[in-house]
Amino acid sequence: MSLVDWDETTLGDAFDVRDGTHDSPKYHATGYRLMTSKNLKPEGLYFESAKFISQEDYDKANKRSAVSKGDVLMAMIGTIGNATLVEQEPDFAIKNVALFKLAKGQNGAFLKYYLDSVVERMWREAKGTTQKFVSLKYLRGFPVALPPKAEQKRIVSILDEAFSAIAKAKENAEKNLANARELFESYLNRVFTQQGPGWQETTIGEICEKVEYGTATKSQPTGKIPVLRMGNMQNREVDWGMGLVYTDNAGDIAKYELQTNDVLFNRTNSAEHVGKTCIYRGDRPAIFAGYLIRIRYHRDRVDGEYLNYYLNSDEARDHGKTVMSKSVNQANINGTKLKAYRFPLAPLEQQRKIVERFNELRAETGRLETIYTQKLANLDELKQSLLPKPFTGQLTAAEGLLV
Repeated sequence: MSLVDWDETTLGDAFDVRDGTHDSPKYHATGYRLMTSKNLKPEGLYFESAKFISQEDYDKANKRSAVSKGDVLMAMIGTIGNATLVEQEPDFAIKNVALFKLAKGQNGAFLKYYLDSVVERMWREAKGTTQKFVSLKYLRGFPVALPPKAEQKRIVSILDEAFSAIAKAKENAEKNLANARELFESYLNRVFTQQGPGWQETTIGEICEKVEYGTATKSQPTGKIPVLRMGNMQNREVDWGMGLVYTDNAGDIAKYELQTNDVLFNRTNSAEHVGKTCIYRGDRPAIFAGYLIRIRYHRDRVDGEYLNYYLNSDEARDHGKTVMSKSVNQANINGTKLKAYRFPLAPLEQQRKIVERFNELRAETGRLETIYTQKLANLDELKQSLLPKPFTGQLTAAEGLLV
């Protein structure tokens, strides 16, 4: 169908466009949910983080903008977009959200797809510096071309089919990505729980000279050498791109300078991250901060990579959860507790063979992760590329969309 048959109008002329309450009601432990821009997500309404308001404030808000089944909502302050079709009878009020009320027979799914297709333009034209927003006046004057109802229905059907196929492909890619990661982690954990001949049951304290806390001296934005902190420990390695700080302190450099294959243990962090370790590979001179512990292991008995892999295994991390001390938003595992960790000590040559196998499998896992991560990115790009097509006359049939 030619775009000549489409009705060129504005959102305000085609729909009843309103916004949510302008008040700032008091929040309560229970009551009616107040949905804001933050509660609109790409996948739909997100109720879990919504705050509650009283019956009185709910009634007051709904005098201005009561939401009904079949309406379309769109975030208009802070976040812009995430258009959502209300498919169930609502029991919430809205704030910082645009409300599109449709007349009988109008197609809400078509409007949602149209709003999704123009959200980048809205972001470009939004006002505000610290917080972007689009006004009610702007939305009411925003152009829209509406095809006949039968064509709207056809477009929705084709996009539904295409996006369902994309969602299925993403689900498969995400499963494959999770499986690739699980393959490595399961092998890692199995090795340390199925000990072979010549293995010794020991502790971290017994295989190291000492555990050593890092510098307590305040670091600087610039300086002679970096001071590694907990944020620089990523995926068992040192991440040199994570907000480095520096020191010129000669005494600290002499005392805390890292040696190649030193293993660092994160003793203070959130409960999720405390206890993770990384290995320093000598890429560049560095010292380490006080929230980290250097494990001075006996290098004639222990391979540093083997130690690093073990301390990042499920067994070691799970043990850490049982011994960590917790306070508000922070957990700690001190050096004494670290030295009491169980350590499965294999013969040194066997440790090196295990590390070699770990590294091979990790490289293969990384290759698969790259493939599946790129596929997910490609699927997201495909979805975004499809959205504008129905509104420029480029959408003809579902079969050609996913080629």
